[in-house]
Amino acid sequence: MNQSPFASITPVVKNLLIINVLFFIGSYVLERAGINLDVLLSAFYFNSPLFRPWQVVTYMFMHANFPHIFFNMFALFMFGPTLEYIMGPKRFLQYYFITGIGALALQMLVQAIEVHGVIGSFTVANRDIGPYVNYAGFNKLKEIYYGITLGASGSIFGLLLAFGFLFPNVEMMVLFIPVPIKAKYLIGGYIVLELIGGFGQFAGDSVAHFAHLGGALFGFLLLKYWRMQRPDNFY
Repeated sequence: MNQSPFASITPVVKNLLIINVLFFIGSYVLERAGINLDVLLSAFYFNSPLFRPWQVVTYMFMHANFPHIFFNMFALFMFGPTLEYIMGPKRFLQYYFITGIGALALQMLVQAIEVHGVIGSFTVANRDIGPYVNYAGFNKLKEIYYGITLGASGSIFGLLLAFGFLFPNVEMMVLFIPVPIKAKYLIGGYIVLELIGGFGQFAGDSVAHFAHLGGALFGFLLLKYWRMQRPDNFY
């Protein structure tokens, strides 16, 4: 009798998968009833009139569309159980949330620097961007103050970093690439692409690259702080 591929999912990963899917379904259902959870639960810039403290956590469970949640949950399903087994459930859950919050922290830091570049301050007086009449500056402030950050991608990048850090020589197959690539090269290359995307600020790019980088950065710092090492007999 074939065993279900879901039988090996560890408890924390399983619950995170369920919660993310419930949030996604709930957002879709409530949107049809005129309730926009994106505004309530996604993250806004800390000085935005739409920012609420709980968004620092809830934004991790919101997703823009099906491909967004699918690829994040697929990565959680693929890499999460191994990392939960190595770290233990409690530390894995801490890692997941700390990297997610760290991802948002870096994203907001970059936004604050951009705001400062427009008005010479990190916050807008009375949270009113109207007086800043320069067209380019106004649009930039509008994008920062009323744009949302959402998704588990920051935490997922933390997981990818952890996997590449703990299992650098594990060979992985990638779609459209016919040869296996070691995790350290594949994940390292992915992080470099995020750096290029973040600093390049290409037109039409709505991906929060610095949130991804923040998840990887905080993941690396946590692993070093915890002095995590791969067991010799694993893989």
